[in-house]
Amino acid sequence: MEFMLHRRTMTRFMLLLIATMTLLVAGVKGATKFEDRLFNLTKLEMFVDDLPHMPTVHGFNVVNGFLKPKSLQIGMFFKKLKFHRDLPATPVFAYGASERTATVPGPTIEAAYGVDTYVTWQNHLPSSHILPWDPTITPAIPKHGGIPTVVHLHGGIHEPTSDGNADAWFTAGFKETGPKWTKTTTHYVNKQQPGNMMYHDHVLGLTRVNLLAGLLGAYVLRHSSVESPLRLPTGREYDRPLIIFDRSFRRDGSIYLNATGNNPQIHPQWQPEYFGDAIIVNGKIWPRLTVQRRKYRFRIINAGNARFFRFFFSNGLDFVVIGSDSAYLAKPVQTKSIFLSPSEIADVIVDFSKSTTKTAILANNAPYPYPSGDPVTEENSKVMKFIISDESVSDTSIIPKKLIEYPPADVSSSVRTRYIAMFEYVLGNKPTHLYINGLPYNAPVTETPKAGTSEVWEVINLTGDDHPLHIHLGLFKVLEQTSLVNSAEFTDCMTKELDAVKCQISKYALGNKTAVTAHERGWKNVFKMMPGHVTKILVRFSYIHSNESYSFDATEEPGYVYHCHMLDHEDNMMMRPLKIVK
Repeated sequence: MEFMLHRRTMTRFMLLLIATMTLLVAGVKGATKFEDRLFNLTKLEMFVDDLPHMPTVHGFNVVNGFLKPKSLQIGMFFKKLKFHRDLPATPVFAYGASERTATVPGPTIEAAYGVDTYVTWQNHLPSSHILPWDPTITPAIPKHGGIPTVVHLHGGIHEPTSDGNADAWFTAGFKETGPKWTKTTTHYVNKQQPGNMMYHDHVLGLTRVNLLAGLLGAYVLRHSSVESPLRLPTGREYDRPLIIFDRSFRRDGSIYLNATGNNPQIHPQWQPEYFGDAIIVNGKIWPRLTVQRRKYRFRIINAGNARFFRFFFSNGLDFVVIGSDSAYLAKPVQTKSIFLSPSEIADVIVDFSKSTTKTAILANNAPYPYPSGDPVTEENSKVMKFIISDESVSDTSIIPKKLIEYPPADVSSSVRTRYIAMFEYVLGNKPTHLYINGLPYNAPVTETPKAGTSEVWEVINLTGDDHPLHIHLGLFKVLEQTSLVNSAEFTDCMTKELDAVKCQISKYALGNKTAVTAHERGWKNVFKMMPGHVTKILVRFSYIHSNESYSFDATEEPGYVYHCHMLDHEDNMMMRPLKIVK
């Protein structure tokens, strides 16, 4: 659905535009002359680079056979990396212990349940960005220059001061810090359920460009006493992350980001979604991997800014899904395809012994933007190639009938219901900004759940896009998805009142119901909110594996947030604060 821009909002944007236009003029002029110099991807041969093994960093020490807490220092560096054999080296921002070892994606951090990991994230980035950015979407702008950064552990359950608040940013050498910055070292308590996470930049208004530049990586929390009996595939060769994102490039190898906004009189540079035609896995465009005829475990992360992926195998191989986002499922689910929105994670087993062919292409057929955008092209429909060896091998791993059973999610135990409405505002049929409940990020907090409780959230998507909603700290289960009837009438009321109860949501949430996909019925921290639908979720603000209260004080400042995880939407300004209270 489309909405006219509020007059007071228009005034705010125009004033900000006048005040900041000079910051962009030079950058836009310099960028537009290159916009017709895109690298012709058809000149790149597919499947010529081997899938990289991402470097691994352990978040614990082993002392006399016991696991002990560990302190890590991980920096952010400017360097050049090769994404393809025949593409010039690309300037990037990369995570690593040093500039020499820094990679995109960054090193995979492996942590152990119950063992504290401390990370000092160090900003070694240059004074100016390698990508165009838009000052009119109220990003963090240091007074003394430099690139602000802050790291969020996506899916992590830890203290507010270590959550990576968008205002807790810092520049190189901690020379300048944001209004909610508190300390140089983050503390990950690692007392949540075992599973897969992603660390990435989360700074206000610059998340989209900092991730495009390369600031992202995987984080795996293991629990040996829980996971060992499952006898799933283990070992570096057979258990590996697949971190997937999309980029476009110029002829010189640099990342291409359109420097002209879709509504340039409001935002000189901001566009509502970024899509690149080259699909990158673990830092290589369309890589290849030779596999044995046995079971492999892949921890698949959609690390794209806005692209949805619907993955499937060209030869019909199945995925067996064992985990969704940061939690195991109760039992495996077999499926022909996996549909992931930005930042969603799927933990899967693929048994290549069942392949009837010697090769298999991991492919994608999700339109972009989803659901009503363009169909995939030859380039962005291909992800990577598996070359399947004829050699028979011993495989002692299994796919168990049961995985991890959590305490039940009882809706009757919820203490209240909240209504969360997603709005898009437009001018001339083109988006200008996006709000949740009609409020920008910096408006006073309105969601204040109590620690240790569960709530029902009814998420109302009044836009034409599918929005992946991500909640920091709390995990949730999706209960039902119901389409709106007489949606135009309801939308008119919501635009005026910004209140679902006053607008009698129960009169409109009466349409068809869409079943939740079997492998998405477990605990989630991201879910796709269908356009024109109300999605009911049960959110728990305690540990899901024990129902116990958090091991830290979740009520401290600077609190948490929830937001759309299409990064271009999050930055402008589909994000709201979340304050836990006692």
